[in-house]
Amino acid sequence: MDKTDLNNAQIVVVGGGIGGIAAALALATKGVEVTVLEQAPEFGEVGAGLQIGPHGSRILSKWGLLESALALGVQPKNLVFRDALTTEVLTTIDLGNAFQSHYNGPYFVIHRSDLHRLLVDAARMAGANLITGVTVQTAVTDGDRAIVTGTDGRTWQADVVLGMDGLKSTLRQSISDDEPVASGFVAYRGTFPVDEVDIDYDPNDVVGYIGPGCHFIQYPLRGGTMLNQVAVFESPGFTRGATEWGGPDELADAFTHCHQNVRDGIEHLWTDRWWPMYDRDPIDNWVNGRLILLGDAAHPPLQYLASGAVMAIEDADYIAEYAARRYPELGAEGWPLILAEVNKHRAPRCNRILTTGRMWGELWHFDGTARLARNELFRNRDTASYKYTDWLWAYAPTYA
Repeated sequence: MDKTDLNNAQIVVVGGGIGGIAAALALATKGVEVTVLEQAPEFGEVGAGLQIGPHGSRILSKWGLLESALALGVQPKNLVFRDALTTEVLTTIDLGNAFQSHYNGPYFVIHRSDLHRLLVDAARMAGANLITGVTVQTAVTDGDRAIVTGTDGRTWQADVVLGMDGLKSTLRQSISDDEPVASGFVAYRGTFPVDEVDIDYDPNDVVGYIGPGCHFIQYPLRGGTMLNQVAVFESPGFTRGATEWGGPDELADAFTHCHQNVRDGIEHLWTDRWWPMYDRDPIDNWVNGRLILLGDAAHPPLQYLASGAVMAIEDADYIAEYAARRYPELGAEGWPLILAEVNKHRAPRCNRILTTGRMWGELWHFDGTARLARNELFRNRDTASYKYTDWLWAYAPTYA
């Protein structure tokens, strides 16, 4: 990559999660003077497993990080959907050679903290300035500069600010007065050494049990030495209108209608923390002056398409590549045009993932006749065809 493309450009990234650090890496590699402001006292990611489709692995390959990421994670052989009530296999996506050749990249799983640490190390090596312990209050445009102010009174100036401060983004408030939307579902996670988990699971696959009002995901991590599990169910408390909902008291009864294999897995989850599932309604405009929202600040999805982190990585790659093409011609005064074009290209892509993810979640949780019809549809899927997944995994950006 040519480090002279964006020399003299200054960008502040607000938020040091996977998306923010990916943006810092992509931009620093192009010659940008990048500063990342992270609220937490140290860089790190909360959570467990992460699925990265070929739309993400192609970018990591371009950045020279795919081999390291694969060494830290696992390449499953298949994605398998099973009925949560019977464990019947409904459909399988073979992730082997034909898949990887078609999509020019693998599907892999990795611990969220492992990928984050890999990106942090690479961003620092590329010259990004990573600062922790900063709570950003505002990002305003003053002429041809963007000024970021922290709650402690410190300020930073740049050509552009990337608001990548997550689902509960402070910076989004200057663009939209919307709020996160509760799905009514809650997720419990657990990652344990395999020798501590005496249950029946497939160590070679990502398996999703889908059932009425719930689903359960299993897959290996860290070279197969860990088992990652995610249990998601519709909260009765939320349905009743309770202020606090989704607690361990609800988990105890949420999977009693499921097969014993699922119920056994439920015994191996963290119960001291849980994740009520929120997204946001899609918005078309992510730009305010010299601020652009990206990642979950712009388009936080529900997790059904396993593309939240990858969308942020795509955002990072796209703004770096597009700006590197236009900045030498336009100069610093061209940033408003660059941000508008990034917004124009990325919003339809990401908003489609948001809306399709909501629909996919409904499909997973059907009951009664709708469940039987879905199962039949899955059983009869042409497993040799990629026509229903190309829109997601074969994404190829244009920079015109």
